[in-house]
Amino acid sequence: MRVYLVGGAVRDHLLGHPYHEKDYVVVGATPEQLLAQGYQPVGKDFPVFLHPKTKEEYALARTERKSGQGYHGFEFYTDVSVTLEEDLIRRDLTINAMAMDDDGKIYDPYNGQQDLADRLLRHVSDAFVEDPLRVLRIARFTARYKSLGFTVAPETLALMQQLAESGELEALTPERVWKETSRALMEDHADEYFETLRVCGALKVLFPELDALYGVPQRPEYHPEIDCGIHTMMSLQQACKANYSLDVRFAVLMHDLGKALTPVDELPRHIMHEERGIKPVTEVCDRLKVPTHTKQLALAVCKEHLKCHQALTLKPGTLWRLLQRLDVLRRPERVAAYVQACECDSRGRLGLENREYPQAQYVLDAIDVVRGIKAQDLPADIQGPDIGEMLIQRRIKAIEELKARQTVSIV
Repeated sequence: MRVYLVGGAVRDHLLGHPYHEKDYVVVGATPEQLLAQGYQPVGKDFPVFLHPKTKEEYALARTERKSGQGYHGFEFYTDVSVTLEEDLIRRDLTINAMAMDDDGKIYDPYNGQQDLADRLLRHVSDAFVEDPLRVLRIARFTARYKSLGFTVAPETLALMQQLAESGELEALTPERVWKETSRALMEDHADEYFETLRVCGALKVLFPELDALYGVPQRPEYHPEIDCGIHTMMSLQQACKANYSLDVRFAVLMHDLGKALTPVDELPRHIMHEERGIKPVTEVCDRLKVPTHTKQLALAVCKEHLKCHQALTLKPGTLWRLLQRLDVLRRPERVAAYVQACECDSRGRLGLENREYPQAQYVLDAIDVVRGIKAQDLPADIQGPDIGEMLIQRRIKAIEELKARQTVSIV
């Protein structure tokens, strides 16, 4: 029995890139042997075991054969006769098809080290096209390793295009698409994930609402970058640069979907695009089974982002009603996330990436002042329905005073 560290851990070890998960492959062993040593079985489709102490995953060396459609359409074969090379060739990229033994010796039958040096994402074999999930994985790797200069090998990109055109992507489960997408969104260059999907034709299959933004013009005096798709990616870059949460990054990605639905005769203006965006944002979230709290923020940003941009000129009562709609009293953290997403939208424009956005601090201060007004602070003679009305009046008054201070500060 021989044990090797495989996959991403070996790749990132050689790159000097941080990693946390370790996967091992076991060659020349049977399930019974691992069970006898205290390993715990967890694999459903093929034998995977948890180490009795570290709880890291150990999989028996295996080969696979395409037997159906989609990510799960495979039959696996494990036997003591399966070699390390046979196990590694079924992997997606050469840089993921390397192994390392306990002595630190690298096994690299498919030239992964050379592709690491050349900064190339290249498929191991033509079996690449048997698994549609690999399109998303490669796109995610482009986001992760953008700063290191990695690009997709032309022949691999051709296979990704083949998969996008084959209909296989439609067999991916919503859970798998969301898992890969959410992981990609948390990379420093998340925009590269969507750009790669667009180049290979997968974006129009998996995210048609997002793909439809490309080529849609905006008014150049407000958006020097003009193209709605480019603006969305520039806004996402801002969210990544600020290291904002997944919810904020996703909301930024979704915030302008309504612009793809603007009637042609109204372009390049986008009147009512916030309201038009509610339907496509909802459809994306429902299709991918996006978590409820993530969906709620995306919808709020889509519908209300212009109000944040206008915050300094809004009447105090109007700002209070906006904060109410965002559920400021129960979920102040959602309002703060909303502000972050709107700031990314404002800065996601060509030449305006470092522009000041005083609206952010103003709205954050408004959150504090309205939440600081409590029912127990009202006069004792205020009772029943009058309590609610008095609270509203005092909160609007507090915003009015905040606005006055803000105006003085600006002057």
